[in-house]
Amino acid sequence: MRIAVTGGSGKLGRSVLTVLRQAGHSVINLDVTAVAETGSLRVDLTNYGETVDALFGENDPSSGCEQARTSVFDAIVHLAAIPAPGLLSDVATFHHNILCTFNVFQAARRAGINNIVYASSETLLGLPFDDPPPYLPVDEEYPARPQSVYSLVKHLEEQMAVELVRWNPLLKIIALRFSNVMDPEDYATFPTYDTDSTMRKWNLWSYIDGRDGAQAVLKALEFDAFGFEQFIIAASDTVMSRPNNELVNEVFPGVPLTRQLGEHDTLLSIEKARRVLGYEPQFSWRHSRGGTAMEWG
Repeated sequence: MRIAVTGGSGKLGRSVLTVLRQAGHSVINLDVTAVAETGSLRVDLTNYGETVDALFGENDPSSGCEQARTSVFDAIVHLAAIPAPGLLSDVATFHHNILCTFNVFQAARRAGINNIVYASSETLLGLPFDDPPPYLPVDEEYPARPQSVYSLVKHLEEQMAVELVRWNPLLKIIALRFSNVMDPEDYATFPTYDTDSTMRKWNLWSYIDGRDGAQAVLKALEFDAFGFEQFIIAASDTVMSRPNNELVNEVFPGVPLTRQLGEHDTLLSIEKARRVLGYEPQFSWRHSRGGTAMEWG
């Protein structure tokens, strides 16, 4: 496929570019911070005109001028955003993120791109869980519980996707609710989390290796379907050395369990992504501080 990736210069985006190219796809990075190099184009996605031009292939750095005017992407991966709450004011976060996503979705529709995968967020599940989750492990089955302006935007983006696929029965939009993205160099700090069980309770002690996040993007792009789906994407384990039953009894006593908890299994359920997409995490901080893939039984 010929794929446009917005936000490919970011933490997750860099892994996504690598994995998609390794899979044999032709990939262009569209990013406001992109440097002038082959395979990248500097685009301000809050500007609809620039977004349209980019998705129609105008000024495509990988092609000659004449070819660029007729080029069409087969798919788009939308990762560009202010990536977390608290980085900018609530108003700036709302205006920037909702506008970028609307512009990308709308321009993709105008360009006839019917395969859209984008970064939603674990925050929709009720983070930082000051109010306990309805049950554990949490999954996609209960309604979104946004607790910040950042997660409110993510909720509105998912609702927008629901309506857009209703308008076009040939359109596929996949929302990947990514957990906290980590690179291997981040794993050195993980042992320190054991000293305070509440330090990482805000996302149920979960994370996602950026390379596994990229794997999920690839699986979602290759998923043959129409309509809208959302998937939680996390590592198979938690950031903690302490066992789940000890953590849950200490921090979330009384929260119902829908199944027996594995000692270190993620409490952000990835069962739907496993079942539907064939997603299976390959990396864990317990085994890959040097970047080695974890071997699962």
